[in-house]
Amino acid sequence: MKRRQWLTFLPLAFAAASAHAQPSYTVTSAQLQQAVAEKFPMRYPVGGLLELTLQPPRLRLLPEQNRLGTVMVVDAAGPALSRSGSGNFDVDFALRYEASDQSIRAHQLKVNTLSLSGLPPGPAALLQAYGPALAQQSLLEVVLHKLQPKDLMLADGLGMEPGAITVTARGLMIGFVPKKRL
Repeated sequence: MKRRQWLTFLPLAFAAASAHAQPSYTVTSAQLQQAVAEKFPMRYPVGGLLELTLQPPRLRLLPEQNRLGTVMVVDAAGPALSRSGSGNFDVDFALRYEASDQSIRAHQLKVNTLSLSGLPPGPAALLQAYGPALAQQSLLEVVLHKLQPKDLMLADGLGMEPGAITVTARGLMIGFVPKKRL
């Protein structure tokens, strides 16, 4: 008899806990770093004069701003240069959920600094001019993580979908909200 009471109690306990606790999904900083690294290096030819190569970025969590930051190393080489050079982009960006492919994407990109070394003045000025656009092209809307159906199964069963994305000291916490009725 006690077993039957226990089996009746379990679904009720789960429903009560679900009503009070918002489900969430966590993406660790290591998972983010690995997903971004797979998309790099990226190469961008600039008018047949030089080629810029963006190396895999190093992500940093900015929980106080609810953003991610990164430093990207850019290498420049080509006929317009007497020698190759390199530089760094320091950017940060917000995150958004894209329902069409269940991905977390970078958006609202902000270029903080661009520093160059080893480049002649002409190409350095060219990189300074095109650098922010290059950073936006390479990172804006980059897929940082894709949620799998199993990641969404519990929330979907509760009639919920991904909502707010919060940057924490350990990674991202994706909160779920009630699904919008159409």
